[in-house]
Amino acid sequence: MDISSEIKLQRDYYARTANVYEELHVQEGDEHYFALAWMAALIGQYGYRSVLDVGAGTGRGLIFLKTMFPGLRVVGVEPSPELRQIGHDKGLSQEELRDGDALNLAFANGAFDLVCEFGVLHHVKYPRQMLGEMLRVAKSGLFVSDDNHFACGSLPNQITKRFLRSMHLWKAAYWLRTGGKCYAISEGDGLSYAYSVFDDYDFIRKRCKQVHMVNTCGSGANLYRSAQNVALFGRKHP
Repeated sequence: MDISSEIKLQRDYYARTANVYEELHVQEGDEHYFALAWMAALIGQYGYRSVLDVGAGTGRGLIFLKTMFPGLRVVGVEPSPELRQIGHDKGLSQEELRDGDALNLAFANGAFDLVCEFGVLHHVKYPRQMLGEMLRVAKSGLFVSDDNHFACGSLPNQITKRFLRSMHLWKAAYWLRTGGKCYAISEGDGLSYAYSVFDDYDFIRKRCKQVHMVNTCGSGANLYRSAQNVALFGRKHP
């Protein structure tokens, strides 16, 4: 199956589940709300005046930020027209929530002070390309809240995955496990890839002067081993 077919599978999933999207994906106090609260503090701390949310869904993050910062310029890109319509019905304008491709953002370099995503990278086959676009469009900050599959599953499963990664065998093992597809499909999340924020940490670190991470789901001092979801803030200019 080529990448366009995989994208269609996920778009079809959102079209089919749009009416229950928020019931499935938006829970008060979940890991992404925790991450949003931290991001709001960073916006206040650094005086950011514009934010782009990539893969904005029904606009949860945009509405949250508009409520917290009435003068903030917020824009979200979301390829699913069904999800965008829900956001528009909630009062977001066509300018605030628009169509867009995460792998080819239609904005100039440094167009937004802060560029963020919440739970999108694990739905993208080439997450590093998406991160590269986010960093290009970000003038100052990058914020991601996403999976760390190396801390998911039973303890033996976690240990096995981390061992395979340390031996540079994880991708081959996952290819075999999925019969060459390298993705999974579930009713709760549609099409997803086995993703960890730690896979792209070095890529982000080379492009940001400062990188900070917090555990948003799970507990433990070692985020790689204990955090099923991680929030990361990269600051390009300290």
